[in-house]
Amino acid sequence: MRYADVILPLPLANSYTYRIPDELESLVTPGCRVMVYFGKRRCYTALVWEVHDRAPQAEQTVKELYALVDASPVVRPIQLRFWQWIASYYICRLGDVYKAAIPSAQGFQPKRQLYVRLAGDYRQEERLLALLDGLKRAKKQEQLLLRFLDLTHALEPGSVAEMPRKALLEQCDASAAVLEGLLRRGVLEVYEKEIERPRVSKEWQEIAMKPLSEAQAQAFAEIQTVFQEKAVCLFQGVTSSGKTEIYAHLIAEELRQGRQVLYLLPEIALTTQIMERLGHYFGDRLLVYHSKFSDTERAEVWNRLLQQEEPVVVLGVRSSLFLPFSKLGLIIVDEEQETSYKQQDPAPRYHARNAAIVLANMHGGKTLLGSATPSIDSYFNATTGKYGLVTLTTRYGDCRMPEILTVNTRELKRKKIMKDTLFSPLLVEKMQRALTQGEQVILFQNRRGFAPMVECRQCGWVPHCVNCDVSLTYHKAYRTLTCHYCGYTIGFPTRCPDCDSEELRLQGFGTEQVEEEVARLFPAVKVDRLDLDTARTRTAYERIITDFERGKTQILIGTQMLSKGLDFGRVSVVGILSADSLMNYPDFRAHERAFQLMVQVSGRAGRREQPGVVVLQTSQPDHPLIGMVQRFAYKEMVRMQLAERSQFRYPPYYRLIVVVLRGKQESVLQEMARLYADKLRSRLGDRVLGPVTPPIHRIQTLYLRQVVIKVEIAAGITPLRTFLEEVQQSMQAEPAFRSLLLHYDVDPV
Repeated sequence: MRYADVILPLPLANSYTYRIPDELESLVTPGCRVMVYFGKRRCYTALVWEVHDRAPQAEQTVKELYALVDASPVVRPIQLRFWQWIASYYICRLGDVYKAAIPSAQGFQPKRQLYVRLAGDYRQEERLLALLDGLKRAKKQEQLLLRFLDLTHALEPGSVAEMPRKALLEQCDASAAVLEGLLRRGVLEVYEKEIERPRVSKEWQEIAMKPLSEAQAQAFAEIQTVFQEKAVCLFQGVTSSGKTEIYAHLIAEELRQGRQVLYLLPEIALTTQIMERLGHYFGDRLLVYHSKFSDTERAEVWNRLLQQEEPVVVLGVRSSLFLPFSKLGLIIVDEEQETSYKQQDPAPRYHARNAAIVLANMHGGKTLLGSATPSIDSYFNATTGKYGLVTLTTRYGDCRMPEILTVNTRELKRKKIMKDTLFSPLLVEKMQRALTQGEQVILFQNRRGFAPMVECRQCGWVPHCVNCDVSLTYHKAYRTLTCHYCGYTIGFPTRCPDCDSEELRLQGFGTEQVEEEVARLFPAVKVDRLDLDTARTRTAYERIITDFERGKTQILIGTQMLSKGLDFGRVSVVGILSADSLMNYPDFRAHERAFQLMVQVSGRAGRREQPGVVVLQTSQPDHPLIGMVQRFAYKEMVRMQLAERSQFRYPPYYRLIVVVLRGKQESVLQEMARLYADKLRSRLGDRVLGPVTPPIHRIQTLYLRQVVIKVEIAAGITPLRTFLEEVQQSMQAEPAFRSLLLHYDVDPV
């Protein structure tokens, strides 16, 4: 009797055992998928983890596999090892990883298209010429056939003599009836052909790459030297130093050695520009994989990697880590400091940067972390010898770093110079000059919508979400108030529901309001906006970026999407409209992130010969962090932050694990969270903090409490996980605890 341990796409026990029917015994292997019944006759697509002959305990009822989905494995053994590490380190279930890893359409039907080709007998030139003589009276058929022969080069040696049916009719301006006549004569035939959806059509060949500057060449050589001794290298290059070109040279070297490369980006928006640049060099060896593609398109990339095992470069976001690589030689994590690399909900709540290091190590490959403003964690690891470190301090072409000018908005508002405007006179002046000279402007405001809050002037009423503990954001384009946590939406009220006053005022501002004011100040200028509201689809992303890149748009307004590695040659002015909102946030990483964002978005200015200028608007111009941004003083910022984190036991000196408890009844949640934290303290002592109430304490109708665990970096995660699970199981004896939802967030950002 043979058995299969399978993973279900559910957050339950890691595996369940099923009996393999006799007729499937030789076919079921680890990594293939099977259909199983689980629970109340529900059928699931499960993944086979192990095949064995160990009989389960006698009292267990063992069900039989229902059907085999795949003739061969869709997951490699090394992927299963990687899944196991993800589940163990991030304290979740294998079912969570399985659900996140494989595209929904993995059992997809390949895209098929009707093609037209010459029938076998008519591939001989004499037979074809004889037919053409007989078509003199059927002029339309003759014209269609001649055009087909011309388009497909059918008479040339080695020609395939085929083309899509739809393209043939369109290019020849012919009707289906005319084609049908040729099909009846037997000269042409129609058949279905399976086609891929390649992101880049050009074949890969050894193209002479853009030569590296002296500084770039030195950095390239240093990275290769580091990789001889260390598995991970942090590459810190100032904005516009040409890091992408160095990446391209590293990729080419890996492809020449027959190895695969994964190039990770934090945002889908970045893939458009990078894809064009890498596509020039690598053609159809470049594959793109992210959630803006359909499940079927992603499944095609998956199957190409699974079946062909060829040297390719995959460009994608964090989910690309789960692809079936066979000989992964290098992972590049660009803009490694970005929080977008951390999966928040649902599980697995993994960090792609850290997981990439583990994955590359499993393949015997290397990891390159790139950034102009690295995360303090990575920089600490590099300066203490865990990673290698390579720096590039000059911009490509010796362009100067932009000049950063601060504007004291508090003083301007006190003097009523900025009474009814979002823009300081200095910013307007710089924008006007840039536009007059045919240059472009970027305006950065890290909040979307028109206004983050609406308030009644008379009684102070503020509209809140019914599901979450947050105020609703006003979106003027739709005249709606929307919750950015759960999507709850209502129409904009004309009166206050509490006091019936019509005096409703808007508090704060978002990108939508910035766009409206720019249109008022510069009515003849083409303006666009890049945020989650305007760039919800792949085509929307691409259009906004392409229009700005080609100069169709003169001013681009956006959120942090703008800060991440986009390269626009004609931007001479960048406006940071509210630095205070970045710094004044209740998080120990707030100053690090504010510095990174301001420096990164400043780096969009003056990336060619023309020097750039950044106007930074703040009510705290004397804040130490503002001075560090002006001087691009990264090391100074790191020293200041490390001193604080060492004192208060924060990363990189300690690891954080946040246990999140959620429940419908706040009083029950509070009591159960207190009991749970006390049980943790019985062994972990003062490493346990809480329970604490997060700043937003209710999301999607559930109240939240958090218990924070600070553990030494050297402490193993496996024994800690075992203890946490023991405590969770012991708490299950409390009926009230079973009504709560609990999850772990390891290394939160």
